[in-house]
Amino acid sequence: MSSPGGQEGVAGWDPDAYDRLSDPQYAWGQSVLDRLELRGDETVLDAGCGSGRLTALLLERLPHGRVIAVDKSGAMLAKARANLAEYGQRVTYLRADLETLELERPVAAIFSTATFHWILDHDRLFRALATVLVPGGRLEAQCGGGPNLARLRARVARLIDERYARYFADWHEPWLFADPSESAAQLENAGFVDVKTSLEPAPTHFDSAGDFRLFLERVVLWPHLSRRLPPLPRARRPLAAPHTAARLAPAAVPGRARRRGRQRPRPVRPRLLATEPERPASRP
Repeated sequence: MSSPGGQEGVAGWDPDAYDRLSDPQYAWGQSVLDRLELRGDETVLDAGCGSGRLTALLLERLPHGRVIAVDKSGAMLAKARANLAEYGQRVTYLRADLETLELERPVAAIFSTATFHWILDHDRLFRALATVLVPGGRLEAQCGGGPNLARLRARVARLIDERYARYFADWHEPWLFADPSESAAQLENAGFVDVKTSLEPAPTHFDSAGDFRLFLERVVLWPHLSRRLPPLPRARRPLAAPHTAARLAPAAVPGRARRRGRQRPRPVRPRLLATEPERPASRP
């Protein structure tokens, strides 16, 4: 789970809270892993490893392989390192921006879940990922897309306009929820072939209003709440009101995007990872 483009915020990611609250991301990631074909001896990049919950499942799929766990958040990487201690040298931890990622050696596959929508430049992202894949390597990923969080985003935008505009004068949303056709074109332009993208509904429910509020505060809206906002009486905080949480919860995450593709075989020059991909063939 990489941090929002260019900003860690005042508080940044809370790895302990994320580890407790990330059951939705964990479920989505299991579906991505089910689609990823592996022999078991490859080196695979976990692009946005977060606290390492899904990295552990990926390692189970690689009994004779290795994982490079990448995240922009140092706090998340520290949590992942603690959670994955039993895997020892089979995991390499790397703090890096995915848009500028460089590796000593290319990997056989890239796995990613609930990360790409935190990165605002997908053209740059996909070009960077293409350069760290071996020819014929695979990208299997999932992230927020299309109308994801549309209802919540509209309410937050209205609240900012009505009450907090002066605290968000230079504000830009930290997410990019792309549509499948746009993502497919960007992947192909980066050199991927056999590209398949789609939107799938993923409504997310929580056991209580309190759990939902924590999910919003620590996972979804922490960049907003990291702004230097004036303190408010608890009763006036919209995210703390149980009835508000109950109304929002059924539509909190209405859609997720899937992206996958195969890196087109290309000439690879020794010690040069950023070789130019050949122009991809027409999309089937």
